[in-house]
Amino acid sequence: MSVIDLTNVSRWYGNVVAVNDITMSIGPGVTGLLGPNGAGKSTILHMIAGFLAPSKGTLTVSGEPSWRNEGVYKYLGLVPERDSVYAFLTGEQFVRATARLHKLPDVEAATRRAIEMTDMSEAAGRKIATYSKGMRQRIKVAAALVHEPEILLLDEPFNGMDPRQRIHMMDLLAKLGAEGRTILFSSHILEEVERLSGTIQVMVAGRLAASGDFRAIRRLMTSRPHVFSVRSSDDRRLAAVLVGRPYTAAVEVTAKGLQVRTSDFGAFCGQIAVLTRDHGIALRELLPTDESLESVFGYLISNQPN
Repeated sequence: MSVIDLTNVSRWYGNVVAVNDITMSIGPGVTGLLGPNGAGKSTILHMIAGFLAPSKGTLTVSGEPSWRNEGVYKYLGLVPERDSVYAFLTGEQFVRATARLHKLPDVEAATRRAIEMTDMSEAAGRKIATYSKGMRQRIKVAAALVHEPEILLLDEPFNGMDPRQRIHMMDLLAKLGAEGRTILFSSHILEEVERLSGTIQVMVAGRLAASGDFRAIRRLMTSRPHVFSVRSSDDRRLAAVLVGRPYTAAVEVTAKGLQVRTSDFGAFCGQIAVLTRDHGIALRELLPTDESLESVFGYLISNQPN
């Protein structure tokens, strides 16, 4: 059952289109909103949170439009990417102020619970001005969780966290998702999404490139054409060996070595060492040349049905 629904949603600022005709449904559990910087992830989160109105299309949260609907904040929490904290307050004061804004019946108990959940008890008495980036992220999460929302939106929540903090936060979000809450977080790092969520929404240039089970989309990403730069003791001979192989799409001999385009990432990586060994060729360098997120997502976009 979906909790958040976007139907043909677009958002533009003058002549700039930030989100272009997005349709997606998000249900309980943890969902990753994956895409490079500038893909439109923050705009989508801000529209879901009711901070922005769609320029076109419909967007509902628990069946109601979120724009100009203060009622959604009773069951929704938001952790923005940019710092939205008062640095002169202590972490505890900041979370307590949020609890009071929600008019919770036991402000002190709610404050302690949220701070403990985010592993911030030891630093709760310090001013936020003294916090590291990762600590500020965690105290923002505590404030967003203080009223125990059923829906939690997080924009790049792991920025600035050290490995221990990152693992703790991932475990917390996974636990909340397993309890049946709807968790939507954005990230431009594939490994974060892979570690935490089984369902992803892939964004690039304001468009939805892929949606669904992470494992299926990961297979699509890894099965796309790849370009490798290869240097060996005999590039021309290696080129002749590679030509005609089922996983080789093209081979070009250059002054710096070979440019090999392969249609099967796994097969090529698994066979290149075997081939060079069997033919007495020394393999000196093997580097992927197109592994940016933009190239991965661009491939997904180009393979969408019209």
